[in-house]
Amino acid sequence: MAARLFEVVEAPAVSFQSLPHRGGRFDGAWLVQNFENLQPEKAIWQKYAGLFNGVDTESERFLEFERWWNGFYALSREEIVAIVENLFIGNRLERGELRICEGCTADLRRIRNPLVIFASHGDNITPPYQALGWIPAVYEDTDDLIEAGQRIVYLINPHVGHLGLFVSASVARLEHRAILESLEAIEALEPGLYEMKIDRPRGASGCDRSQHDVRFEERKVEDLKAPGEDRAFERVRATSEVNEWYYRSFVSPWVQAFANPWSAELMKAAHPMRVSRYVFSETFNPWMRGIAVLAHAVTRNRQALARDHPLIVREREFMTDVSCAVEAARRARDGVLEQAFALIYGKSGKTVAGQAGGGAHARGAQQQ
Repeated sequence: MAARLFEVVEAPAVSFQSLPHRGGRFDGAWLVQNFENLQPEKAIWQKYAGLFNGVDTESERFLEFERWWNGFYALSREEIVAIVENLFIGNRLERGELRICEGCTADLRRIRNPLVIFASHGDNITPPYQALGWIPAVYEDTDDLIEAGQRIVYLINPHVGHLGLFVSASVARLEHRAILESLEAIEALEPGLYEMKIDRPRGASGCDRSQHDVRFEERKVEDLKAPGEDRAFERVRATSEVNEWYYRSFVSPWVQAFANPWSAELMKAAHPMRVSRYVFSETFNPWMRGIAVLAHAVTRNRQALARDHPLIVREREFMTDVSCAVEAARRARDGVLEQAFALIYGKSGKTVAGQAGGGAHARGAQQQ
């Protein structure tokens, strides 16, 4: 298996003739690294511990995911700046100020088809209070939403992560299917805000329509508002705009003057997300060929211990202890960053994030 794992990290061939003569490209590896840093206990430990535990059955799934996960994309300077300014910092989309072309802007209030929002308390990229936060920004209150004739339905998963919302098989079998099967019912709803609830009898093994019930409970737009959030993020927006102006005026010209295809490719190849793969590649590191030979020998002669063997049990306990230690360190780091944000920019209103849909959501957000 080890020999096959190293296929994931083959060193790529580089054609410098195809590279631009200037920089202005954003390496998507930085986005992936930041995503993994959000929960390092999963990225640097649980993922590989899970592979080690299921070495006989998990290799194919692991390889398939790694090939996809390590396919980093590059964004142009214009693309990444537009994304940050229009969606993350400026919030121009929810304010109806996102310019599509000359004389044309995107206005969410002009959407007439029903909207379905799927979020999760386990999503640390776009948690429910962010996924739903645009609604009170676009519609002043519930009456405003009803007068606009719009129907908005949201569904909250209690635990699945950000990627799981899109690629989890269990989510696809239940939530995705329930949404698709309920489109006609959603179309028939009166204008307003609703929470979609899926009731499945305990012990039901299948996910077909006969084994779950879907209902829609009315909610209020006013319950989605987070006090103090606008003031805090308005300060973030102002700070970001000043930083962008200073960088564009004083730093960017010098970077462009000294950048060249060779330095750009060197920085790309030296990124930790790539180096951590290169060093275990047979193409880059010839010493790994010896590991591949040993891996084949172990595979041929391996005799697995019973699942309840004391050494296996202790091994799993050790893996759990390490995971808990890394998670504790991550939570301490997050607490420090949250306090720093509050001191610099003010309260963000995150504590009321779970109010969407009632007390159960509040308890779920607190647990997260």
